[in-house]
Amino acid sequence: MNDSTAIRHEPGEPIIRNVNWGGLKTLYVKEVRRFFKVQLQTVWAPAVTTLLFLVIFTVATGGRTPVTVGGQQVAFADFIAPGLIVMGMMQNAFANSSFSLLVGKIQGTIVDYLMPPLSSGELLAAMVGGAVTRALMVGMAIYLAMLFWPGVHIGIAHLGAVLWFGLLGSAMLALMGVLTSIWAEKFDHAATISNFVIAPASLLSGTFYAIDKLHPAFQIFSRLNPFHYVISGFRYGFIGVADSPVMIGGAVILAIDIVLAILCYVLLRTGWKLKN
Repeated sequence: MNDSTAIRHEPGEPIIRNVNWGGLKTLYVKEVRRFFKVQLQTVWAPAVTTLLFLVIFTVATGGRTPVTVGGQQVAFADFIAPGLIVMGMMQNAFANSSFSLLVGKIQGTIVDYLMPPLSSGELLAAMVGGAVTRALMVGMAIYLAMLFWPGVHIGIAHLGAVLWFGLLGSAMLALMGVLTSIWAEKFDHAATISNFVIAPASLLSGTFYAIDKLHPAFQIFSRLNPFHYVISGFRYGFIGVADSPVMIGGAVILAIDIVLAILCYVLLRTGWKLKN
């Protein structure tokens, strides 16, 4: 055996080329197992909380009070049910991804994320994938419960819209969670973003009301809220009508996801607040 065949790679030359599928899968499975071990807290508790919103608002309004959406009248229970599903999905996607890197920084185990032979893109994909998986599980749990809930009709009218807005909305919050976990230095920082940004944006997105009934100034605020487009588009997938242009909303959410993904990738690649 000559020297040219004995040493196949020079020192420091990367051996894993293209995508490290094995490492990507391993980190994704780790992220899923982390929340699934406490599924009572991470999946079923959020589903129960969302159902309580449905119970409270339907009881308070009588459940069948019509809401005018896109010129059509829709029963109030049928109107808020899809919004509650996707709101629960987005909030849990944020909760999952905002915990990943933050707990590593606090416990001193961040090296477990930074040292393995994973690129910044692979690291980001695994964390976002785990968060979206949790969002889908929460959404499915809420949907199944609502199927048997009296007075609620939750049939799917446009499956493509349900998948598009459900997945992109969850990915948007997952990417926001990654940004939060990179920036935050303690749990109080993450809680601040959750309580003063995510929660208000979710509740003021048109989940519980049609924005056409709002004062024009508040309508402008709602239409500047990206959460509104997720709620409206996801609701369109169930009831077939929306209070905002579905195609424009889908494009807006896709653009936001791309921008957030690029920003997360750049910060992970530079190691801002992670390697110092």
